Amino acid sequence: MLLEGSCHCRAVRFSVESAHPYPFNICYCSICRKTAGAGGFAINLSAGFHSLQVTGGENLRVYRAKMHDPQTGETNQSQAERNFCSLCGSALWLWDPRWPDLLHPHASAIDTELPVPPEHTHLMLDYKPGWVEPCIRAGDRQFGEYPDESIADWHERLGFTV
Repeated sequence: MLLEGSCHCRAVRFSVESAHPYPFNICYCSICRKTAGAGGFAINLSAGFHSLQVTGGENLRVYRAKMHDPQTGETNQSQAERNFCSLCGSALWLWDPRWPDLLHPHASAIDTELPVPPEHTHLMLDYKPGWVEPCIRAGDRQFGEYPDESIADWHERLGFTV
């Protein structure tokens, strides 16, 4: 499925091919919440990196999250590159050199109508702030950290690979 997206000010526009277009993950981690202003649907699509086409790339900037390990007290920088518009701040996609063929667009940046998922996966629930009240429906899956299936596995299990 061809996904077309843009930032809020439309200075950056992009398209990418996705075999996994259902926005089913709802992430409660501080990185998604603070870098994307997301109360959920942040980096939850999967697409082919090599299909990425960008207009306005000169307006892109990259943020690499700082990861704090409470057990060791160490802070490390993530390898993942969170791309955003330098003009309006819109979060656009994540790319990680450990999985160079994948691109993870933010569902919130996609302008193409996305399919409605029949269930959601709530992940990183151990990191949600106290004021957040998850809306968990019957059939939804819940995880304190990462889920036990990938984006591709979820789509395959439900027969939604495009």
